[in-house]
Amino acid sequence: MNAIVDISGVTLKTKRLTLRPFKKTDAADLFEYASVPGVGEAAGWSHHENLDETHFVLDKFIEEKRVFAVEYNNKVIGSVGLERFAEGSYPELKNMKGTEIGYAFSKNFWGLGLATEAVNEVIALLFEKYGLDFVLAGYFKENLRSARVQQKTGFQYLKTLPRLTAWGEEKQTIMNVLFKRAYLDKKNS
Repeated sequence: MNAIVDISGVTLKTKRLTLRPFKKTDAADLFEYASVPGVGEAAGWSHHENLDETHFVLDKFIEEKRVFAVEYNNKVIGSVGLERFAEGSYPELKNMKGTEIGYAFSKNFWGLGLATEAVNEVIALLFEKYGLDFVLAGYFKENLRSARVQQKTGFQYLKTLPRLTAWGEEKQTIMNVLFKRAYLDKKNS
């Protein structure tokens, strides 16, 4: 079942990053990376065409209290969000509590390990503070960067499902899962 996660007031710090709830003042930084073709499309949403679209998305992030802004050197360069998953597609998880994680980062910061660092920190929060049993993550078959982040953070293959993009295309999505016990085993080894 979907866990209720509210990140209000939560700030996470890693060696290089600060993860915190989005603020209205993040609009310019969000637009800077979300308007670049290829960033959103890799995750199933269209890149932002204008600042009004960014403000709409930013307001949603703030209202839903489920998306972290990822800061690097005092600049928002990405996001890590916690999404509700389609429970009917995962009967094998029905007696457990979890969420789906998604992330998007500025192309200028790809390949530096920052997504892996941020995702690892959010996973720790979900298992250690919120007591979740599992976290889901997915990627489109051609999105090898996202696949690599999931591999490095310990996710294991669960199934392949069709998913509808923002532009109406159905794409095959590789769905992976990380169970709390596997997270704890890795942490304690």
